[in-house]
Amino acid sequence: MGTVRSASNRLPDDAAGKAAPIGRTAVVGSGARTVRASSPLEGGARGGRSAAEVVKINDVAREAGVSAATVSRTLNGRSSVDPVLAARVREAASRLGYRPNGVARSLRRQVTDVLALIITDVSNPFFTAITRGVEDVAQSRGLSVLLCNSDEDPGKESTYLHVAEQEQVAGVILSPHRAGSDVAHLRRASIPMVVIDRPLDEPVDSVMVRSREGARAATNHLIDAGWTRPACITGPGDAWTAQERLEGYLEAVREHGELDELWVHAPFRQQGGMSGAARLLDAPDPPDALFVANAQMALGVLEEARRRGLRVGVDLGVITFDDAPWTSFVSPPMSVVAQPAYDIGAQAAQLLMERVKGTAPEAPRHLWLSTMLIVRESSRRHGPG
Repeated sequence: MGTVRSASNRLPDDAAGKAAPIGRTAVVGSGARTVRASSPLEGGARGGRSAAEVVKINDVAREAGVSAATVSRTLNGRSSVDPVLAARVREAASRLGYRPNGVARSLRRQVTDVLALIITDVSNPFFTAITRGVEDVAQSRGLSVLLCNSDEDPGKESTYLHVAEQEQVAGVILSPHRAGSDVAHLRRASIPMVVIDRPLDEPVDSVMVRSREGARAATNHLIDAGWTRPACITGPGDAWTAQERLEGYLEAVREHGELDELWVHAPFRQQGGMSGAARLLDAPDPPDALFVANAQMALGVLEEARRRGLRVGVDLGVITFDDAPWTSFVSPPMSVVAQPAYDIGAQAAQLLMERVKGTAPEAPRHLWLSTMLIVRESSRRHGPG
């Protein structure tokens, strides 16, 4: 990979609890300090106004009744803006006396060569592949990537979102902890954003995977293979992907009629998979097969099965979301629902580049990618031998 600078677990460490202001090199929480000019003006002052009364792009947007992005595209001569809106923007700018500040533009260009990528688990190979996709596209456009690991922690996520605003990154790609994650300050700052893996309750571009369809296909495969009590180990209840995969499992079970619905929520971690498997297998009438919501959890399931002396593919069927590198090398090889992780990252970066350049349409775009069922030996039912 090229230039990826990690901010995974290093929180801002100056006395005020904020990241140091930086220039072209984005380093979060290292204690380094790079001097840059103080807050550049977004527009020139109209006649007789003081610096405190500077007319900004947001003022023009408010006056014209459009977004700041539309103002920026109009004043930069982008042809993608509706002519009626463009005329409204120019009239508002003239009325307010807005004048683009060439110095400010130059200063802003010094800090728009970095994208922030905020993911929930940097140790998960799924996000490793996403990061590679983002980085390849960004590097081809001359940008670097600041990698931030939120650890499914809303507090850390909020910290990194504020860091992205403070450091004036060109844009943000976010895998949100929950749909209600607060990104209002980024929108106010006109920092473009794309969300991946999970939706956000904001009108922003997104790249998602059809998780429910993949979970339904995995569960149907277990049933068709001859397992009679399939169960689901899914992630936290407030994670959209966890709920979608649970819903896919439930749809498949209900389609087959008389099957019990057996499921638990657990953290998207190896220990979560282990504890979830233990809870299900300790039941008076335990499942004979498990659909697991991600590969990190599946490692815990395998550990718990081994601890109990259960043979995968004989005593217990297992299939997991994510085709992690290890899945084809364990014995027996693991059946998976593969996600196009690299494509998620690459597509998200492409959408973000178009927002940064001002060539994207006004309305948010939503891309949906499909999964692929890969059947290996862990989910096939083999007789004892």
